[in-house]
Formats: sequence, C-alpha cells, structure tokens
Amino acid sequence: MKLHLGVRHWDHVIPLAIGDINGPTVTRLDATPDLWSEPAYDGGETSFSRYVRARATGDDRVVALPVFLMRGFRHRCIIVRKDSTAETAADLKGARIGLTGWPDSGNTWTRAILGEAGVGIHDADWQVGPLTAAHPVIDRIGGVAVGNNVRHTTGGARLTDLLEDKELDAVMTPFMPPGFHAEGSPFRTLYKDTRAEEREYFRRHGFVPGIHLLALRKEVAKSEIAQQLIDLFEQAKRLSFQRRNKLMDITPWHNEEVGITSQVFGPDWMPYGVSADRRMVAAFQQQLIAQELLDKPVPADELFPFQFDPLEQTA
Repeated sequence: MKLHLGVRHWDHVIPLAIGDINGPTVTRLDATPDLWSEPAYDGGETSFSRYVRARATGDDRVVALPVFLMRGFRHRCIIVRKDSTAETAADLKGARIGLTGWPDSGNTWTRAILGEAGVGIHDADWQVGPLTAAHPVIDRIGGVAVGNNVRHTTGGARLTDLLEDKELDAVMTPFMPPGFHAEGSPFRTLYKDTRAEEREYFRRHGFVPGIHLLALRKEVAKSEIAQQLIDLFEQAKRLSFQRRNKLMDITPWHNEEVGITSQVFGPDWMPYGVSADRRMVAAFQQQLIAQELLDKPVPADELFPFQFDPLEQTA
C-alpha cells in the first residue's frame, strides 16, 4: 500500500509503524500533522473537533475513517490546587478556569462534564493559554467565535502559574504538568476518585470519548483503501494488546489493571468502526452544538463517507 501516514507515538500503532504488519508507511510524530495544509502525508491522525467543524462548512478535502487513535476519559483532566474546596464539576460554577485550547476535542469533552453538572460555557470565566513554560504562546482559541467570558491569558501567562498563584480556580489539561504526581505537588485532580467518576460515566454513556481519529486526503480516499486501513489498524491494535498484556512492562500492577479494564469495558475499550462508535460520535456533535462550536449535526454519511467496520468484527 503506497500511502504515507503521520500519527503520534501510540502503542497500538507500533506494529504497523515498524512493519510487523504490512501496510502503509507510518511515520511517528510528536504532534498531529495538519492534513489540510501539509502535503508530506497522504493521511494520518487529526482532531475530531476540527474535522467535524470542517465538514460542517462543506470542506471535504480530508476524509475521516472511524478509527479513533486517541481516546480518554476527561474527569482526570481537571486539576485544582491541593487547598481547593472544589471536589466536583458543580463546584466550578462561576469559577475562573484555564484550558489549553478552546475548540480542542479533549477540552470539548471536558467541558461536557461541567455541562452535565449544570455549568455551561457561560457559567464560568475562561482563560486559554499554554500549560507550562515548555508550551508555546500561540492562538489557542483557533478563530472560533467565543463570548466575552473567554480570552487568552494575559501576555501568554502559563496556566500552572496562574493556578498556583490563585488567579485561576481550575485548569483543564490533556496531560499532567511535570511533577504533578510528586508528593509535594501543589495540585490535585478535581475529583478525589477519578476512576469511580469515569466508571460511572461509562455506565451512563457507554463509551470512552474519542479525541483524535485517522483521516485521508480526499485524493487518496477510496473505498477499498478505507476498508484495508480500518482492517490493518484493527490488526495492529490487537497485536499491540496481545504483546502488552504478555510483556506487562508498563506498570508492576499491569496484570491487575488489565483485569479491571476487562471487567468494566470488555475485551476492547477502544473499538473501531461506525457501528461501535455511532453513539459516541452523535454525543460529540451534540456537545459541539451545546458549546456553540457547531450549528447542527453533520449527517453520518457525510461525516464518514465510508460506513465501514473492521471485517474481522463483521465476518
């Protein structure tokens, strides 16, 4: 398959990237490529939010496949100071909240947690900026229309500094700042038991939120290629799971974590294909609408022109 894809360093993609499964050339990157402007790649990983919003405007230059390369619960992504009295999303009504990007897929899902608790986008003061000094000062609102209660941090101030200095009450971040898990960290997660909250979220909604997905440039997006890629990425994911669960080198408690995960989610917590992800995709579009990032849902056959599932699941 003569395709060149750019994706981040996901373990479940490694078998394709190193050639243990024959397929396209997969280059591992530190950041997602811009498939709309970077000609170096035929496809790769892209933002779910950006893709949906592009499709809503009629921009069909990029065609996504129902392969969500990045998923994750978001309750753990809200951090506060250790001395904060806030312990639930409802406690953040009227709060000053920092976040690393306004239209980002992950932060859309995180704001949805607040929305479920009655804290909408107009019920807080939002500051958007870099998490730490290691992150660049760039436009993180992304050209979307926002209310007067959403603005960039002054002078590119770092969110962790503002939180520690009590100029913010909470921060939404996809990844924890350095030292977060150290005993002397000034921060903690908003929820004292994020796992319990996330298990309850899964019980209510039935999915782990999808954040990034696989997409192709329009000129190479053909039906047979789409099905082949879905099948290849499914094979890579399964091989990755098999190796990871045998080698158990991620944590000394890996075996126990695998057991808990299987009991809660079944054998595959990150399923590929339109059938498995239909509910999650619809929920995400509803959140984009509720957060004033989308006017109306994009029809399913426009969002995913190739309405495919992995053949191994449908055989």
